[in-house]
Amino acid sequence: MRGEAAAAPIDRIRSHLVGLRMPRALETLDHVMQQLERGQLGAIEAVEALLAEEITVRESRRVKAALQMARLATIKTLSGFDFSFQPSLDRNRILALAQLEFIDRHEVVHFIGQSGTGKSHLAAALGVEAVRAGHSVYFSPLADIIDSLARADREGRLRERIRYLCRAQLLIIDEIGYLSVGAAAGNLFFQLINARYEKGAMILTSNRGFAEWGEVFGNAVVATALLDRLLHHAVVIQIEGASYRLRQHVDLLSPARHPAHAGAIEPLPRRRGRPPKVAASNQLNSVT
Repeated sequence: MRGEAAAAPIDRIRSHLVGLRMPRALETLDHVMQQLERGQLGAIEAVEALLAEEITVRESRRVKAALQMARLATIKTLSGFDFSFQPSLDRNRILALAQLEFIDRHEVVHFIGQSGTGKSHLAAALGVEAVRAGHSVYFSPLADIIDSLARADREGRLRERIRYLCRAQLLIIDEIGYLSVGAAAGNLFFQLINARYEKGAMILTSNRGFAEWGEVFGNAVVATALLDRLLHHAVVIQIEGASYRLRQHVDLLSPARHPAHAGAIEPLPRRRGRPPKVAASNQLNSVT
């Protein structure tokens, strides 16, 4: 009889956990009760342990769903970034950005540097930090942004698409400058930037200096208008260093492999056209 009486409250707790849709707490109930019976936990601690288990699982699900919505399929973290490989980066400055105050201030963070220097990794890592902190995030290469805007424009849905891209508290636009998008695309991109100006934070990565944006967007006037808005409340971070992806093959790029050019370091092959110039400040200070 005593065993049945003791079991009744546990059964009711199980029923309550099912009704409240708390499967993780239900799974751990027996283990927590054993700890309680052995005196390893007090009553309040037992309740806290059950709730903590459930909150942890729910938060994990929320983050996973938010990362999918943000299009951050490949998870990058700041702890996984090799700062020692890029000594030009101020680690403390990056960690300060990870506090995410720039999102509340609707600022724009620019990562400028050659291919392979870690721009996309840092941008995505900050996006992951923002998702974990509860901010809405959207990550996309510039080419995909332009394609979506152009398609919406053809279908008469441009305003709707721009409104959608303005919903995210943090918009991350990757790979600006790897391809020239042309004047028409530049105009569409300007409409997006103008709509987000002082209303939402952004992170932009580019392998081209700001002086070359006229070439990227096919129109110097449009490029100037873009930069007027993107540099008004901005943090510009220039990364000067070698490609992280090519670190294991640096010997193949050594002059010793090319006797005819001994004494000179051959640059990595670039795309056709003018070589990129980084016009951003070398100092990691905010542009006001």
